[in-house]
Amino acid sequence: MPDYGDFCPVQMAAEVVADRWTPLIIRELVLGNTRFNDIARAMPGISRSLLVQRLRHLERKGVLETWPSPTGRGSEYHLTPAGRDLERVIDSLGRWAIEWLFDELRPHDVPPTTLMWWMHRRVDRDRFPPHRTVVEFRHTAPSPETIWLVIDRGEVSVCMQHPGFEVDVFVGATTPDLADVFQGYCTWREAVDAGRIQVQGPPRLVNALPTWFLWSPWAEVTRERADRGARAEEPAAG
Repeated sequence: MPDYGDFCPVQMAAEVVADRWTPLIIRELVLGNTRFNDIARAMPGISRSLLVQRLRHLERKGVLETWPSPTGRGSEYHLTPAGRDLERVIDSLGRWAIEWLFDELRPHDVPPTTLMWWMHRRVDRDRFPPHRTVVEFRHTAPSPETIWLVIDRGEVSVCMQHPGFEVDVFVGATTPDLADVFQGYCTWREAVDAGRIQVQGPPRLVNALPTWFLWSPWAEVTRERADRGARAEEPAAG
């Protein structure tokens, strides 16, 4: 087979971003995760040593830069202009998969911890309540688990143990039902109206809660593709 080397721009790009895990690391940086542990949590299955290798590779290729953490502990990873330009590549990959691999997508298999981690990073801080607010998510199936999101001063924390503060809103649902909302297969309101999600708390917080989340970057594309698939399966009139 011929080696196109530096004469083929596709091969040159593939050598930067086509290793396993590398597009997912770029996805996390595009979505705003800058700390090593945050990137690792969003990618269950990658070893810490491999993540270090991939980050160093992207730094050598000019995709990201390592900055000292403002806290003085550890480092942060930030996209360079070249890295930020890869956002359209990641978006195109996601859209392509939804269009052409839709029947193979398995959003229902996401673990509760991973789903809550995704949700906590996809938020609209401008809509947060002005005071500390604790939301308890009770995942009822397939693996019962309770996880808390603590919203305080514009930041969201994921707590695997009770945070020690009074809970303001209780949310109960199966993990697949929550994943359906996050991915865009249905809206929060549709899931609540259908009884797939139960919410308890002060009405002002219950009504505002879904506006705090931005859901998947591809939620609208997923909904459109799901609707199109459903229409294709409907029997023809007459």
